[in-house]
Amino acid sequence: MTQRSAPSRVWLGIGIAVALSATASCGMMGDRTEREPVVTPSSDEILGEIKDREGARGRSKSSVLDIFKSRGDQGQVGQVNKYLWNASLEVLNFLPIETVDPFTGVITTGYGTPPGGGRAYRATILINDPALDARSLNLALLTPNGPASASTVRAIEDAILTRARQIRARDARL
Repeated sequence: MTQRSAPSRVWLGIGIAVALSATASCGMMGDRTEREPVVTPSSDEILGEIKDREGARGRSKSSVLDIFKSRGDQGQVGQVNKYLWNASLEVLNFLPIETVDPFTGVITTGYGTPPGGGRAYRATILINDPALDARSLNLALLTPNGPASASTVRAIEDAILTRARQIRARDARL
């Protein structure tokens, strides 16, 4: 271990002090515009909303008889149609899945080559409606050279919609 002379230690200390003061002053040079305060409801307002939902006596407005009410289409999870979701995963099973979010209806895949094909594809699927409808399905298909042709995208969308209808028909028979 080498010993430093007193002047080099002084310069080292000055350098560290300058670096720290420059770093500390970065936040003070920022945007000086006035920001609007965040408006949050008071606890009394929040409690009032809860009481309005639950009724005047503080009880829930639901009852045991609610189990007999119509619960809507059971083919959806949140705002995503489960048949379109499962059909998308089945039709594009040759692509490696990178991310899935069933609550927002987004499936992102990596590049993969279809069986018997020579071109790699990458897909992003958005299912943004609970209906089993072509408007509910949005597909973006990419190749390493750019977007895939419109006819390829349309053919895959048709395959997904056909498979979704087959899955729904199979579930109806059970």
